[in-house]
Amino acid sequence: MPATTLDPTTALILIDLQKGIAGLPAAPHPAAEVIARGARLAAAFRVRDLPVVLVNVTGGAPGRTETALTGTTPPADWADLVPELDRQPTDITVSKQQWGAFHGTHLDLELRRRGITQVVLAGIATSIGVESTARAAHEHGYHVTIATDAVTDLDEAAHRNSLQKIFPRLGETDTTEAIITLLG
Repeated sequence: MPATTLDPTTALILIDLQKGIAGLPAAPHPAAEVIARGARLAAAFRVRDLPVVLVNVTGGAPGRTETALTGTTPPADWADLVPELDRQPTDITVSKQQWGAFHGTHLDLELRRRGITQVVLAGIATSIGVESTARAAHEHGYHVTIATDAVTDLDEAAHRNSLQKIFPRLGETDTTEAIITLLG
């Protein structure tokens, strides 16, 4: 469902737009396009004095998985946010150890202190960090909007499933341009 409105107390959350993840092969949108759209959204939110949250992942949750990344040591700058986001002193930064940006972080507290009622999400990977954060935001009672052209995944089928099956059950979806237009 296209986005119908943005609350006056909306925050932008950009998920895992960091050097290590931006360098992975993504589909259907190249990471550079997602980063550029995320940067446009961030600039639009900042102009309106709305919060911008920049999330990076610095590790992984414990537990066994069938597709663990073992035996690899990421480069030292792997978790650094990409410079295109033009990080500002007013931005909220969140480092996470899990897929989603809420669990084990101060994100909910930061949003509630600012009276935030809605979040717009963008980032990489659609079916992992973005979807996990969208699910938690919905469970925490926030209105959720996904910028559909500002998300991408390592797996195109998983990306499509999130956009077509999961996100419509959690909130509204629309393009970067439509969201910026709704900002007014």
